[in-house]
Amino acid sequence: MKEREGVPKLAGQVALVTGANRGIGWAIGEALLAAGIRVAFGCRSGADALKERIRALPGGEGGDPVVLDMSDPASIEGALESVLHRWGRVDILVNNAGIVRDRLLVRMDEADFREVIDVNLMGPFRMVKAVLRPMMKQRYGRIVSVSSVVGSTGNAGQANYAASKGGLEAFTKSVALEVASRGITVNVVAPGFIETDMTAGLPENVTTGVLERIPVRRFGRGEEIAHAVRFLVDPAAGYITGAVIPVNGGLFMP
Repeated sequence: MKEREGVPKLAGQVALVTGANRGIGWAIGEALLAAGIRVAFGCRSGADALKERIRALPGGEGGDPVVLDMSDPASIEGALESVLHRWGRVDILVNNAGIVRDRLLVRMDEADFREVIDVNLMGPFRMVKAVLRPMMKQRYGRIVSVSSVVGSTGNAGQANYAASKGGLEAFTKSVALEVASRGITVNVVAPGFIETDMTAGLPENVTTGVLERIPVRRFGRGEEIAHAVRFLVDPAAGYITGAVIPVNGGLFMP
C-alpha cells in the first residue's frame, strides 16, 4: 500500500496504554512493543517492578511505565506531560483501564455506581480530551478504547459497568465524527469473556454455563484483544473510525 504523505510509519510511533500492568492492558502493550512502537505502560502503582517486566520483553527498551490514575485529572495531565517529555509526541492512546463493582441494583450503593462511571467513562473522557490537542496539532492519531460485550447486551449485577461501557461506545462515535478530518481515528474493541485472573476464579459450574453460550466454546486470550487493537492503530486502518469491533467468539453479533 502506498504511504499517504504526512502519515507516520507504525514503527517508532508513541503509544500510551492505560491499565497496562496486567491482563489485557499488558498484552496490548506487549503487542505494540513487538510492532516497534514506543509504549508508555500506564499503572496506578508499582512502577519500578513494572519497569523490570517491560525491560524483559522483546523490544522492552522502547517501553516505560507511567503512573496514571484515571480518576484524577491531575494524574492524567502529569502522565501525558511525562510521555511528551520522554518522546516528544503521542500517536496512539489505548483506553483499557477499568474497574468493576458488581452488585444487583437493589443492593448497589450510589457510590458503587459513581466510582465505576468515574473510572470507566469519565477516565477515557479525560484521557481523550488530553491527547486530542497534540494529535490535532500533528494531524494524526489513533484512539482505541476497550469496552465489553455487556455494553451491548447488559448483564445482571453489572448495571454500573454495562452503563459505563455502553456510554464509552457512544462517546467514541461522537468523538470520531468531531476529529475525522484531522487524521484521527477513534474506535472501540469490545471483548467477550477473556482469560484473566477474574475468569480463572469462576466456579466450574459457572464456567461451564458461560462456555455453552459461546459458539467457539472457549474464552478469548489477551493477545487476541491486543491483535484487534494492533490492527486499528495501524496507519493502514485510517478508513476505520467510529467502529465497535466485537471480539467475543460469537457470543454477541451486532
